[in-house]
Amino acid sequence: MAGLHLPLIEQLVLCLAALVLFTSFLLLAQGRIVSLIHTFAWQGGLLCAATCLMAINSGRYHLLISALLTLALKVFFIPWQLRRLVLRLDIRREVETIGNPSLIMLAGGALVLFSYYVVLPIRELSLLAARNTIAVSLAVILIGMLMIISRRKAVAQVIGFMSMENGLFFAAVVATYGMPMVVELGVAFDVLVAAILFGIFFFQLRAGIGSLDVDHLNRLHEKDQ
Repeated sequence: MAGLHLPLIEQLVLCLAALVLFTSFLLLAQGRIVSLIHTFAWQGGLLCAATCLMAINSGRYHLLISALLTLALKVFFIPWQLRRLVLRLDIRREVETIGNPSLIMLAGGALVLFSYYVVLPIRELSLLAARNTIAVSLAVILIGMLMIISRRKAVAQVIGFMSMENGLFFAAVVATYGMPMVVELGVAFDVLVAAILFGIFFFQLRAGIGSLDVDHLNRLHEKDQ
């Protein structure tokens, strides 16, 4: 009930944090490559909306530039680039079989509980909204890591990596009202370069082993001389 006494904007930020966490679970459970890309784009849109709300709430309108970068990169460019790669590699109809999906979802839930447990020591040093959003940010990072570990397709692992970066960005925005603009521009450039390099990696992986299933790499061995 304490959340009902928060200002409206902070309540909206908490709702967006819950939706960001929900999209992380959707990414964890989704098997279709195209649906993964669309869910990642939705997560980017939620981050953009949260950044705009934090800019209005704090009066730090330079965050609107961060929101614009998030909208351009994570909602439009990177999903477009991934969809383009999926079409060129002809894997848009592929469905990845997730081993032990129930256990993976339970592990995701356990990571959320662990995240809230980790932020308990700062309860006297932070506001309720900040504590919850920091916990959600940490949970998004850990679930992205779990996605990288549990998936076999390179595209899904890349999206898990990008989701981890979303969690870091969300924590920076809601807990510290954003990083210095130079740092944000540097991070945006790094993400842009990473998206391009991942595309090159996909083509090289397909050309080398004939599949984007990274489990095939474990079966490679040197030929006897």
